[in-house]
Amino acid sequence: MNAHLQSWLGEQLQALRDQNLYKIPKILESPAGGRVQMNGKQVINLSSNNYLGLANHPKVREAALKAIDEWGVGAGAVRWIGGTMRIHDELEQRLAKFKQTEAVLVFTGGFTANSGAIPAVVTDKDVIISDELNHASIIDGVRLGSAKYKKSDGLVYAHKDMEALEKILQNTQSFQKRMIITDGVFSMDGDIAPLPAIVELAEKYDAFVMVDDAHASGVLGKNGAGTTSHFNLYGRVDIQLGTLSKALGVVGGYIAGSAALKDWLINRGRPYLFSTAHPPMVAAALIASLDIMENDPEPMQRLWDNTRWWKNALAEAGFDTMGSETPITPVYVGDEGAAQAMERALWEEGVYALAIVYPTVARGKARLRTMPSAAHTKEDLADALEAFKRVRDMMGSA
Repeated sequence: MNAHLQSWLGEQLQALRDQNLYKIPKILESPAGGRVQMNGKQVINLSSNNYLGLANHPKVREAALKAIDEWGVGAGAVRWIGGTMRIHDELEQRLAKFKQTEAVLVFTGGFTANSGAIPAVVTDKDVIISDELNHASIIDGVRLGSAKYKKSDGLVYAHKDMEALEKILQNTQSFQKRMIITDGVFSMDGDIAPLPAIVELAEKYDAFVMVDDAHASGVLGKNGAGTTSHFNLYGRVDIQLGTLSKALGVVGGYIAGSAALKDWLINRGRPYLFSTAHPPMVAAALIASLDIMENDPEPMQRLWDNTRWWKNALAEAGFDTMGSETPITPVYVGDEGAAQAMERALWEEGVYALAIVYPTVARGKARLRTMPSAAHTKEDLADALEAFKRVRDMMGSA
């Protein structure tokens, strides 16, 4: 072990602790659900992206087990080398039909989908115009490309500010291509992008749009098809990203768009080119999840029933949910230390609600990020609400 490296790591970790920014994951000891066993304790889990409760759905589990018997547990290669099995192709065809696009290309994760797609479609003659609250995977994907993108170059617009976006479009007309990129649902605030206005501006100024629908997949639109469906913008959004690890309950990400876009990413999307294909059981489980989403409206209805109940109950109790419009429901705290103290106190009360602090959100804007899902019962949420109120009262008197 190199002494200089270990000393540096120790100093940096201590600095995180001193700033109340240090994180360590808890260990989930049961299947994903509304109440789980975690670190030896049963808790109400309000920090899961398992929106529709499909991660442990019997039909999804059955499909995965059947695929193991038929295909084994690994694809054995990078996809273009020989790792693309018929079941991978079937999944992409199903997703393209679901999204009403010409084609879909699946990546190993949503993060890698952004890292693969964004740099592949821009050059140093182009610019990328981005919402200031876009997800880290978008930011990293943008940085990997050769297009101009920096805030200092005037290419990042204030959150959902369409006047600011139009000014940037007016000032960048000399570039060859201009990509506007936005989250569909913003992952830390739970609000929805003004996608119709973004598309109209893009069409007016000959730009193209990419939307990251990680937190809209399974949540918004027909059968959970995302924000393009939610706003009826079919054919007007050039690139759509979706994840397969949240509402669909398994793992992966995908890019939906034209057949030409898929062909280009097969040839130039680096995470696709250099990553082994998903295990076939993953593709089979995802097809089963899609079947449920398309044919059983009950999980999505339950998700939204629980979401409305939770938001209304928090508001009535005096908590600030920061204008959230989706199941992502932040409870604003502000101070990083207070947010982490609240997380610890809630844990003692049997509720797992993660404190979100810098650098995930801006300094001084810490919050508890809560995620009601179809897997929760009303009793789960009612118990969690009482715990929130007890912790607030306790911390207020401390």
